[in-house]
Amino acid sequence: MSEPEDRTVVVTGGAGYIGSHTCVVLLEAGWRVVVIDNLDNSSEVAIDRVRELTGADADRCAFVEGDIREPADLDRAFAVGDAAAVVHFAGRKAVGESVDHPLWYYDHNVGGTVCLLEAMQRHGVRDLVFSSSCTVYGEPEGVPITEGMRVGAQSPYGRTKLIIEEMLADVAASEPGWRVALLRYFNPVGAHPSGRIGEDPVGIPNNLMPYIMQVAVGRRDHLTVNGDDYPTPDGTCIRDYLHVVDLAEGHLAALDHIDRLDGAIAVNLGTGVGSSVLDVVHAARAATGQPIPYEVGPRRAGDVVAAWADPTAAAELLGWRATRTLDEMCADHWRWQATNPAGYAS
Repeated sequence: MSEPEDRTVVVTGGAGYIGSHTCVVLLEAGWRVVVIDNLDNSSEVAIDRVRELTGADADRCAFVEGDIREPADLDRAFAVGDAAAVVHFAGRKAVGESVDHPLWYYDHNVGGTVCLLEAMQRHGVRDLVFSSSCTVYGEPEGVPITEGMRVGAQSPYGRTKLIIEEMLADVAASEPGWRVALLRYFNPVGAHPSGRIGEDPVGIPNNLMPYIMQVAVGRRDHLTVNGDDYPTPDGTCIRDYLHVVDLAEGHLAALDHIDRLDGAIAVNLGTGVGSSVLDVVHAARAATGQPIPYEVGPRRAGDVVAAWADPTAAAELLGWRATRTLDEMCADHWRWQATNPAGYAS
């Protein structure tokens, strides 16, 4: 791909946690960004702060409030500029919620992506970086997880990601010119080191780190650990926690190297290191100086025992490696939470 200066990328869900951090990285690399977001689980304040961090004005970092399931909203976003590529984050993303409300997930995630692909066809855009997930592996056949391992998601959320991957592969095979990076990332945590943008979930957090940080800042009394009887060293689930800025840089790397891809290619984004729930609790205690009390509750539907990445393909195909440690993830996440105790409403 040629130099990004004055090239436009449409970022769906760009006001969200990962999307906003990726917008910062894209803008700093010279891209013009058009965000489309329905603000269901995000805040327009994040876009204001992305502009603040990068010095971008409303032209260089444009915002369209809209839903990717609405063709007219997508057409408004593509009309802002001559888009060269799309980075697709928009969708619902909680394993437990997907078990309770599967139709929401098929509607938002699969249905929304169909509408997005139709809009890309209308506007002649064929380069796509897709926010997939390690949940497509289900209970993995081994660790570390490589891209060639068996897939078989265990939750409706994971199945929507797998269905979208298969759909994207079918679309890419149906006509020449499609170049699709399927980024299967592991567990994003942390925040921009400035503390100006970070994870701000609506309601009770579905993910571990924001819940821990809300306990540390006093918004919640204690953490509930979902099971301590797993076959792991301390009995809690093991995951590959990845700094959100490393992850954002992975999306930039995918755009930078997308001309090397032919069709749809899956790539893991992770550190290659597994940490248990209690490992994260201990690291967060050190970063925050807070006790972070926890209680053990029942296992959560859809959770797998252990999952961490083999990141070799990302290094070889995209020239990308994660560099930030769990301690840095906790310190940066705490800086965000401590300075924004109520999130963007602070």
